[in-house]
Amino acid sequence: MTKSKGPVLFDLDDDAPAPTPAEAPPVPDTLEPAPQGQAMMTAAALAARPVSRLARWFWSLLVLLITTVASVAAWNFVTGLVSQNLYLGYAVAALFAAFLLVVLMIVVKELSAFARLGRIDRIQHAADAALAGEDLTAARRVVKDLTDLYAARDDTKWGRDRLKDREADMFDASALIALADHELLGTLDAAARREVEAAARQVATVTALVPLALADVVAALGANIRMIRRIAEIYGGRSGTLGSWRLTRAVLSHLVATGAVAVGDDMLEPILGGSIIGKLSRRFGEGLVNGALTARVGVAAIEVCRPLPFASGKRPSVRSIVKTALSGLFATKTR
Repeated sequence: MTKSKGPVLFDLDDDAPAPTPAEAPPVPDTLEPAPQGQAMMTAAALAARPVSRLARWFWSLLVLLITTVASVAAWNFVTGLVSQNLYLGYAVAALFAAFLLVVLMIVVKELSAFARLGRIDRIQHAADAALAGEDLTAARRVVKDLTDLYAARDDTKWGRDRLKDREADMFDASALIALADHELLGTLDAAARREVEAAARQVATVTALVPLALADVVAALGANIRMIRRIAEIYGGRSGTLGSWRLTRAVLSHLVATGAVAVGDDMLEPILGGSIIGKLSRRFGEGLVNGALTARVGVAAIEVCRPLPFASGKRPSVRSIVKTALSGLFATKTR
């Protein structure tokens, strides 16, 4: 008996067609996860971390104890020096007096900074109340307070003069506040936007070029504190060191609470195109994401420091700021 040399046929158990390449399961993605802006997220978590009441008591008592010990030691040192050498003792006493005077001036400056921030906050709330109730009398008070706030600034003189000429023609609260917004805050908004763009570029560049551990976190936190302080100064806050830290905590706490300290491909699509972040080098991708998050922090800082709420459609777009600030970095990188 001879075996057939023809093709061998196998009977299938079912009549289902064989799978095609189009129906094959996708190949698992073995690439690294897309950059998430770890430096900015860490900086935001550090700045927005709540301080417990026990920690406040600890640091307050520690500062009080150190101040008391230092004061007693300085007093004993000066009195002992006076008893030994009168002129040298008085000279050292004069140095201590000058030091205390400088400390007092710093305290007054910080209190003044907190007072100006509180003044801007009161104008914000008054403007919100006037707009909500369409109260023309309250709106006129808001405009007067806003004009007094910028009375000593030369960069708002032209706007103040135009506002003075035209405010009598406004007969409803929203129109009057919109006029004040346009005449007084237009140039300030442009200056604040430039500060946000500069900070976003700085954070993106440092993160992309500095490979040292925690250096990007320190750079991001420092750049954001400086940006928030400059924005406060632009709008008239002139915050001091403690005021800047308080503003930074307020802004970042708001972003952390609302879950806004995150960024996805949709924010960077105007610059990079869809889903291209994962194809970039890891450091450069992290730089772009951290820069985008800095822009988001900057917009939140503008809303906090601005004396008037944004009118409909005037709120700066985070995506447009990101596009202006970071598109040049991307073009330079991809040449």
